[in-house]
Amino acid sequence: MKKIFSVLFSMLLSTVSYSQEKKLDTIKRIKLDEVIVTGNIKIDPIHTIVSNKYDKNVVQPKNVADLFNFINGFSVIKRGNYAIDPSFRASQYEQLNIQYDGGTKAMNACPNRMDPITTHIIPEEIAKIEIIKGPYTVRYGATFGGIINMVTQKPNYLENGFHGKASVGYETNGNSFVNMLQLQYIQNKYDIVGNVGYRSFGNYKDGNDIEIPSSFLSTDYGLKLGYNFSDDERLQIHWRQSFGRDVLHAGLPMDTDYDNSSIISLDYKASNIGETLKNISAKVYYSYVDHLMTNNNRPSFMMTEAASSVNATTMGGKFELNWQPSKKLNIFSGIDALLITRDGGRTRTVKLNMMGMPLANPVVFNDKVWQDSYINDIGIFTEAKWEANATTILTAGIRNDIVVSNINDPEADFAAMYNLKKRTENNISGTVSMKKIISSNLTFEAAYGRGVRSANMIERYINHFNAGSDPYEYIGNPNLKAEVNNQFEVGLKGSNDKRNINFSTSVYYSNFENYIVGIVDPTLTRKFMPTKPPVNPKVFRNLDNAYKTGFEAMTQVNFSNDYFFKGEFAYVYAKNNDLDESLPLTPPFNTKLTVGVKKPTYWANIQFNLTSKQENIAPSFGETKTNGYQTVDLRLGFNPLKNTSVGFAILNAFDAYYHNHLNFSFANQSNFGITPITEPGRNITAFLQYNF
Repeated sequence: MKKIFSVLFSMLLSTVSYSQEKKLDTIKRIKLDEVIVTGNIKIDPIHTIVSNKYDKNVVQPKNVADLFNFINGFSVIKRGNYAIDPSFRASQYEQLNIQYDGGTKAMNACPNRMDPITTHIIPEEIAKIEIIKGPYTVRYGATFGGIINMVTQKPNYLENGFHGKASVGYETNGNSFVNMLQLQYIQNKYDIVGNVGYRSFGNYKDGNDIEIPSSFLSTDYGLKLGYNFSDDERLQIHWRQSFGRDVLHAGLPMDTDYDNSSIISLDYKASNIGETLKNISAKVYYSYVDHLMTNNNRPSFMMTEAASSVNATTMGGKFELNWQPSKKLNIFSGIDALLITRDGGRTRTVKLNMMGMPLANPVVFNDKVWQDSYINDIGIFTEAKWEANATTILTAGIRNDIVVSNINDPEADFAAMYNLKKRTENNISGTVSMKKIISSNLTFEAAYGRGVRSANMIERYINHFNAGSDPYEYIGNPNLKAEVNNQFEVGLKGSNDKRNINFSTSVYYSNFENYIVGIVDPTLTRKFMPTKPPVNPKVFRNLDNAYKTGFEAMTQVNFSNDYFFKGEFAYVYAKNNDLDESLPLTPPFNTKLTVGVKKPTYWANIQFNLTSKQENIAPSFGETKTNGYQTVDLRLGFNPLKNTSVGFAILNAFDAYYHNHLNFSFANQSNFGITPITEPGRNITAFLQYNF
């Protein structure tokens, strides 16, 4: 096996493993660039983090976004049980560079984000989630607030032949059922992996025994083919489709009839090319999302029947060269692309007049949702890692993104607001960081990153459409300046072997330029139902004076190598000085306290979750103060038989009634007012997985 590059250089992690048992048919596999984090994270207190592997210690069926609840510093934005988005340090949506397997992306078709990328992959496929906690690399696309890479399960390369995995899970709260089957066949020259999954979730009940509309059905399948031209050259193709059906969104004005996605990616890598040029890697991918939402089961259907059919196409790729001019210097240079197009519209059939009387001839309106728009981003980057000495690593990178955007089919009123034309932006971003190994048990890191994000398609081109957690109509602004995040961070990570203590902490500060938010425009009025409050719509604008700061900390005490106590803490404070309020969607202070045991054949833990009240709010965003709450979760897993894992959990064991600060409010519902969506009450779950 070729020597893996030093962990200090944070090279790409192998997507395969090698057996050294002589009794097995060993296979040598080149390392595809599906993983962005490598090595022992002990030396990376702030630059990178690798979450736990979710193929181990399986306990409960989860939504992919729910996995982020286990990672310190993360919260989730919830519109129901399906359309859940991760939020990291009060950054969300396109402020986070979310991808899977080292660069593949699928953009949502729905302007209300009923179908984020987290809905197009099932959680049982996720082996781990990697996070770069700020704009501290330039190699994986334009990055504003951080990178999230969801790494899918890789084939078991220990031996040739046929292998597989089957899993099944159940939740009592909602009578929910999930299952997945994965099969793989491996030979020296090629390998094939296929999987299929099915998920059926019912409406859950909150801590007051109130049923929350949140049911959905989802079917997924995928096929991954790999071919090894040699020990140092590999080609891999990955095809997957996901089908969502009958999805209820408690916090949105419409529901999803269907959401179909197709994603294909092709990866190539050649390694050990020469003394200076070490590796060449390439990736291309294509995704298409077809989405239909209606209000057929909502109160507004009596007056106006609405159906919105929208689609999104995402194409992209990356070509990268890895140079090593000397043993202490690694250079990565390349080009990448992200091409996004969206189209589709909404059909409204008005059946009643303003007095509530039936119309003899219902009136039909066709509204352009995306106005046939596109945003193309071509990026050129170089990043170098230099081992200054045996204990110090310096990283520096620079990136230029050329962003071209245009609108091909604008509504007349939108065209009247702006001088619409093709627009080209040049965004320069960069980073510099230092890691210092102070001792064998203590590492210090300091980093600065300048992350730049051009406005997304909603912020540019949405036209009188509800696109936030508040009831306002939103209007895009194609002339927005790109957001800039100047982020500084310092961190420590270490241990005390004598006392069996591990600890880590990082503190950060971000100064924002041209921060993008929706601002009420008193000179404009609603386009649809103009007498319904709020009468004035919001238009996306740039702010000049905004910032955020915060920290994460973790301490773990181990007892007798099997028992542990762990405390995790996360806090973020954000300020919009232009409006003298917080930035929207800022989570409160969170604490997790866990006591557990890990044995070779079983494990268990009790987790106490404490969430503080949030009084630092953004009233202009429709936010209200949120009370604090506490919940307790109990989890147990064991291996009753060889290759078999069983897990049980009692979530929210004391049936607490609460809602998270980032939850959307109920919208267009018969039995709920405009109040935040409440979380599930007590939920007993079971999970079984068998490998063969």
